Amino acid sequence: RSFIDNNIKKGEGMNLDIDFDWSANFAKLIGFENDEVKDLLRLYFLLHSDHEGGNASAHVSHLIGSTLGNPYLSFSGCAIALSGPLHGLANQECLKFLLDIKKKLDGKELTYGFIEKYAKDFLNSGRVIPGYGHAVLRVPDPRFLALRNFALAHFPNDPIVQILEMCYKVIPGILSATGKVKNPYPNVDCYSGSLLHHYGIKYPEYYTVLFALSRSIGVMSQLVLSRGLMYPLERPKSVDVHNLKKICERNYVKIEE
Repeated sequence: RSFIDNNIKKGEGMNLDIDFDWSANFAKLIGFENDEVKDLLRLYFLLHSDHEGGNASAHVSHLIGSTLGNPYLSFSGCAIALSGPLHGLANQECLKFLLDIKKKLDGKELTYGFIEKYAKDFLNSGRVIPGYGHAVLRVPDPRFLALRNFALAHFPNDPIVQILEMCYKVIPGILSATGKVKNPYPNVDCYSGSLLHHYGIKYPEYYTVLFALSRSIGVMSQLVLSRGLMYPLERPKSVDVHNLKKICERNYVKIEE
């Protein structure tokens, strides 16, 4: 979309400015000259570039890379892993969640009570509130805090930011009260899409592309390191029938012999 919107339509080439850094050049290519957008993209790309090796996208890249396969194919696997709603699509879902709150407010005053009712109704419908919780962290995601600080410094009165701030104060308590959540705090996806939306990058389906661009920096750097350290081929252990039976009994019902 960036290539079509800003180059083919205008008949211009994709000329990079050697005096710009990577993020500034990318901002220019997608049609933004605003210094704040350049700063946001620098922060966004940095925060999403790497996140240890256990998350889905980085792990897939490690796995493919361990076969000594082509780095391009290694990253392709990483990008594909970002397509699922439990991973790379989460920032899109967060923005949709916030925009729906704004729509339902319909000009009415934003209150704690409104957010509390909306969040509880959302959970009672069988859905998971996007942008909250983390598989490893048990505190607010530091990346979330960095993006939040950027938003509060540059556009604290943005309606979506105000909704986010209210959610930040209300939703963790609601999630904790369920007794099912180990980490009720917001993660990086909670804020990332909203910042892009504020500056006019309003294609939610494009947000995961930016996520993938960011992640390429980290996983390709790790691929070089893995090759240098001569890491072996990754081969996870398989699960036998006995362990499958234990998993089923733990999560579902006891299986008769």
